[in-house]
Amino acid sequence: MTEDRNWQETRDGRGHAMVPATPRDVVHIRVGSFLLVFLFAFAVLGVIARAPVITGFAVVAAVVVVIDIVMAVRRQKNRDTGEAG
Repeated sequence: MTEDRNWQETRDGRGHAMVPATPRDVVHIRVGSFLLVFLFAFAVLGVIARAPVITGFAVVAAVVVVIDIVMAVRRQKNRDTGEAG
C-alpha cells in the first residue's frame, strides 16, 4: 500500500489523467462489458423459451468474456508493460 501512496498521478496538457493502460485493454474491457449485456439477455431468453442450447452457448460465451475482461484488467494494472495511455 505504500507504493500506491508514492505513485503520483500525472495529467496531460488538457488535464486528463494519464493512466497505465493500453488501448487494446480498454477495448477488451468496454466491448466485453457490452457483450455481457447481450449474453445475459440470450441466456434469459433461452431459459424462458426452454432452449438449453442457446442458454448453454450464452453461459459459455459469458464465461469466456469474463475471463478476457479479468485478463485485460490484470494487464492494465501491470505498469511495466505496454504503452502508457
